[in-house]
Amino acid sequence: MGPADGGMRGDRVSRTRFVAVLAAAGVLTACSSAGGDDYGLSDYSLVRVQRVQVGDGSMTVAPVRPWNRHHAVMFEDIRDVEDWTLNGPLLDGMSFVTGLRNGKSLIRQRRTTSQQVPIFRSNMTPPEIAAMLESLYRVRGGAVDFRTLSIQPRPFLGTTGFQFDYEHLDGDELWRRGRAVGAVVNGELYLVLLDAAKLHYYEMTLPDFEAVVTSAQLKAIRS
Repeated sequence: MGPADGGMRGDRVSRTRFVAVLAAAGVLTACSSAGGDDYGLSDYSLVRVQRVQVGDGSMTVAPVRPWNRHHAVMFEDIRDVEDWTLNGPLLDGMSFVTGLRNGKSLIRQRRTTSQQVPIFRSNMTPPEIAAMLESLYRVRGGAVDFRTLSIQPRPFLGTTGFQFDYEHLDGDELWRRGRAVGAVVNGELYLVLLDAAKLHYYEMTLPDFEAVVTSAQLKAIRS
């Protein structure tokens, strides 16, 4: 099954967006709402227009049109993270971080690696979480330029969260723009992130992203 809008079935995950950052770390996303623990060849699965579980299943969202979940590619999964694409990961992607716990990282990294992406701490402020994401793009995503556009409060999941807007230039000389909306709930990080080519694709997918963010709900608060 290929992408719902625009056929890019054979694309591998690019180092130039959030999916690629995880791939560069030797990790790709879990598909827990589709059964999880899938290993093997890269593939897409259709995300239908209905409420679905994302990441580790602790959060649900309702897309307004079909998207495509990107499956794991022969690497160990991080269950807390899941990625979708509409036109292929080189052009756009929506990522979900669900219930990332204190002391955990968005990626798997060796302690001996000279450049480290900071681990998540439950007492992090929104600017510190934004800096963690910037580090992810610079250290593991290969961003040669990264610009913070704004960080502001925003309601999310029934609490006071944040919105982080940014843009980055990658090694392929293409500018991309992103928006992350998140909150720390019960000491765990929940985040929805849009990252897409700045020209055309960001504006095209932003309404989908906003609808997904608005629809986001927690199934339960974990103790």
